[in-house]
Amino acid sequence: MKIRKVVCMLTLSTLLVSGCTSYQKSLYLQNEQVLNESLEGQLYDFRIMPKDELTILVSTTDPEASAPFYRKIGQSKEGSSNNTVGMQDAKLLAYLVDNQGCIDFPVLGNLKVMGLTNRECEALIREKLQPYLKETPNVTVRTSNYKFSVLGEVGRPGTYTTDAEKVTIFEALAQAGDMTLFSVRDDVQLLREDSTGVRRVYHLNLNEANVAQSPYFYLQQNDVVYVKPTKAKVRTNTFNSNSSMWITLLSIVTSITSLVLAISK
Repeated sequence: MKIRKVVCMLTLSTLLVSGCTSYQKSLYLQNEQVLNESLEGQLYDFRIMPKDELTILVSTTDPEASAPFYRKIGQSKEGSSNNTVGMQDAKLLAYLVDNQGCIDFPVLGNLKVMGLTNRECEALIREKLQPYLKETPNVTVRTSNYKFSVLGEVGRPGTYTTDAEKVTIFEALAQAGDMTLFSVRDDVQLLREDSTGVRRVYHLNLNEANVAQSPYFYLQQNDVVYVKPTKAKVRTNTFNSNSSMWITLLSIVTSITSLVLAISK
């Protein structure tokens, strides 16, 4: 009787410990005090990469002067002298950044924009346009195809496109329906390709608050986030997929056993 009580207590203790461990592993951003230790933050700036698509608008007080410097394919003939209409039509077209990090800009030709922020790209184009215009033009640069993919143990895996210039790992997961309770939160994998075509996998521990200080906290163009399932989820799926086979085998074994017992009598 005493042995049975000891076994029951040990079992209960094990379940409590494992339950606490599972609960801790399901929490985001633990130990947030590490973020308070950093006295100075650093704002993130999106930087242009090859294969980005940029929407670039150039405008001046004289619409005819700036017209050659934005794409107006598809613009109606009547709207060619209307700066507002021209800019609206230009939004439908984008400049593709090639593998060398350049765009082919009207009149100016090839411009190296890789590695620049959108604000730096605006300043570069503004400077290059200065000799062609009597006034300083207004230049607006936006990234039009910022996309990322989220796969694995999330609510809605898929590829997502956003107009934002920065997306955190948590924002990406939120768009994908968040991670399920059967996900591994302390080893989320991030597949990234750099400007030279080299692909690397980075590991993020979302249980810890210091992930917010990671250089991979903000996603880049075409990043792939993979959330691994827990071993329990894999075992459950494996059991479910094989359950019909096991039931059939058990039925056969039961029938054979019953037959043998009947014959032996």
